[in-house]
Amino acid sequence: VIAATPTARVLAKKAKLDLASIEGTGEFGRVTADDVKIATGEMKPKRKAAAPGAPAVVEMPEGLVPFTGMQRAVSNNMVATMDCPVFRASREIEMDAFNALYQSVKPKGVTVSALLAKAVAMAIQKHPIVNSSFREEGTFFNKDINIAMAVAIDGGLITPVLKYANERGVMDLGENWKELVGKAKSGTLSPDEYNSGTFTISNMGMFGVSQFDAILPAGQGGILAVAGTQEYIVPCKQAVLGMKKISKMTVTLTCDHRQIYGADAALFLKTLNDVMMNPGQLV
Repeated sequence: VIAATPTARVLAKKAKLDLASIEGTGEFGRVTADDVKIATGEMKPKRKAAAPGAPAVVEMPEGLVPFTGMQRAVSNNMVATMDCPVFRASREIEMDAFNALYQSVKPKGVTVSALLAKAVAMAIQKHPIVNSSFREEGTFFNKDINIAMAVAIDGGLITPVLKYANERGVMDLGENWKELVGKAKSGTLSPDEYNSGTFTISNMGMFGVSQFDAILPAGQGGILAVAGTQEYIVPCKQAVLGMKKISKMTVTLTCDHRQIYGADAALFLKTLNDVMMNPGQLV
């Protein structure tokens, strides 16, 4: 006979559970009502107390947290892209010249984001197809190059837009970007300041990410995922020891395959590489 409380027997019979299959935690191993509820999933097992001297238990979040309006919008936008046929192309870009330029203009308030936006905009000028969007009737070419850049904010994600990035100087872009990020964090961006992008950059380099893919925003033809800079040792005939250290980063372009093809992506990335390796044209 299995030792069990009367309530436990009633609950086990109702749930059609064999008391012998339930581990009892009551006195002398008796099966309790809570033991049955744990067996049926109605209750979670109680956590055992930490042993003396063991690290303190970190309490993790539990339960459903409803989406905010922004999180719901982000979720809906991600789902909206799932029916779009996309492809991805990646390329490593040497960053030594770009990094040197950034260090020279950083004291003037120029940000990496501004330089990236300018570089991408200059590459788009030569490959406008990646700035296009799909229409049922054909390919829609956007006259303006408006670079949206993903920004993580408390409770969500938003993409402030640097409008006419190809036509503006990096100082102007840098000042505008600081203003946009401030508005993003305070929730005061106007719709035109986050809905007018024609091409998007998602930069996770500052987090040390070595490579990633980005989801194509609805209504756009391309998004560029920018990873962190990594150091490599490569052969060099001019170096004393025949080797030198260089910095590279991996960028991955996600495209709408309905109007943008593999060769388009490859040529765009080649041009971007040329711009980044000869960055004097950015300032």
